[in-house]
Amino acid sequence: MRIVVIDFISLDGVVQAPGGPEEDTDGGFAHGGWSHPFFDPEVVGGAFADAMTMAEALLYGRRTWQSMAAAWPERAGDPFADQMNSIAKYVVSQTLSDDELKTWDNTTRIPGEQAVARIRELHETDGGDLVVMGSPTLVRTLLRECLVDELRLMIEPVILGGGKTIFPDDGALRTLELVSTVTNGTGVHVCTYRPAAKG
Repeated sequence: MRIVVIDFISLDGVVQAPGGPEEDTDGGFAHGGWSHPFFDPEVVGGAFADAMTMAEALLYGRRTWQSMAAAWPERAGDPFADQMNSIAKYVVSQTLSDDELKTWDNTTRIPGEQAVARIRELHETDGGDLVVMGSPTLVRTLLRECLVDELRLMIEPVILGGGKTIFPDDGALRTLELVSTVTNGTGVHVCTYRPAAKG
């Protein structure tokens, strides 16, 4: 399975709380919901719809899964919501209980200490894409472990001055290849990157 990461990101590399004020206030982050002014259903919404066309399962960190699980089940009725609710989901967590997992159908917990090994197993199996949304701590780990096959970034024309990022800070050089880019009317660049072939 290919691992495809899709995230909103600011010009200064922040991915924290794009969806709403209370989504993630860690570190005193005060700009929750910053992606909303730049959203459009055709280009930005289309990027998510396109990522889901090949998706066989979704992969989340705990906090992102909890925010998604609180939002999507009640939106049943439109095709994208129905796909989000019915598709297989994995969440990396040490703390979620079996009862909590039942709040969003088809969710399987991956214990934190098993995350890299279990995700590597999924990566090596045949199937469609394993799509990761949000989940900055998890994405940092996946990038560090060279487990990301495609990185789709919605680069938004805003500087947030600090917050969570998806990029490892281990000093390693990782070269990517830009395979497509499209810009919407609000200045968002939807850029798709893949690891550059080693030559």
